[in-house]
Amino acid sequence: MKSLIITIDTEADNQWDVDKRPTTQNSNYIPRFQELAETVDFVPTWLVTYEMLQDTALVSYLKPKALSKKCEIGAHLHAWNNPPEFPLSRTGQGRDYLIEYPEEAMRAKMTCLLNEMDSKFGIRITSHRSGRWALDDRYIDILADEGIIVDCSVTPGVNWSTSLGATGLPGSDYSACSSRPSLLRPGLLEVPMTIAPKRFFCAGNVRSVRSALGEVRRLALGRPCWFRPFPHYSANLLKALLRDVYKDENSDYAMFMIHSSELMPGGSPSFPDAESIERLYAILEDVFSSACEMGFRGISLSDYAKKYFG
Repeated sequence: MKSLIITIDTEADNQWDVDKRPTTQNSNYIPRFQELAETVDFVPTWLVTYEMLQDTALVSYLKPKALSKKCEIGAHLHAWNNPPEFPLSRTGQGRDYLIEYPEEAMRAKMTCLLNEMDSKFGIRITSHRSGRWALDDRYIDILADEGIIVDCSVTPGVNWSTSLGATGLPGSDYSACSSRPSLLRPGLLEVPMTIAPKRFFCAGNVRSVRSALGEVRRLALGRPCWFRPFPHYSANLLKALLRDVYKDENSDYAMFMIHSSELMPGGSPSFPDAESIERLYAILEDVFSSACEMGFRGISLSDYAKKYFG
């Protein structure tokens, strides 16, 4: 039986706006997604940032869910909002990568986040995803030292080098990374995001002759398709990706992801209003129902790692 891992980057509203003051109104929209997952016996892993831990409604709702094993709470470190502060030589508007900091500051930020999570949830945190998908060897060592058993920051086939950090540092390049789980350190498993090349045409991306030609080219050559609901993705496209995983004898899981802010009208550029949220949920219900029909079994990120380790 194949596993379905649902991961949610649980973070402040509209983090795509670098000038926006952190707010956490999207916490009010989290129960709808959690309850949808429960109707099909899936177990979401909520990967929570420091600022979201200050939202008492979020903690009050998710803590009993986690204690009853209906979800998992994991860590998601946004270096730009996570104490303690440390000065960087900024060159632009890019959000901070944790890997732009000295190791001492990296460790201090991670310890601060995990201590805050322990204080609010009283649960040992064993799963993690980095902010902006960035990793390096120092980061991996810190995760292992902190008792994290599973990370899900790798995006196979995707190169983030053009996404610059606050100091101009390029993002991580995963273009040559395997889509299979692998050990980063003894006791620390990497479970990559489900991304696979597919050929599809996005009519919503066509705004000019040039963009239309680009879409035709990507239709011919294929492009990375994420198991996440972008606005230009259809339910059929996501179900086709899921069927590919189901047929792949070398893969035993699919990993879905979304941002908590994408569950709120206007919480992201992707879903700007209530109507777009309803379209999103129609897709989610269709895809999750299809996953059940295919025989996928819901599992938390840490439980998948524990099963892998035997």
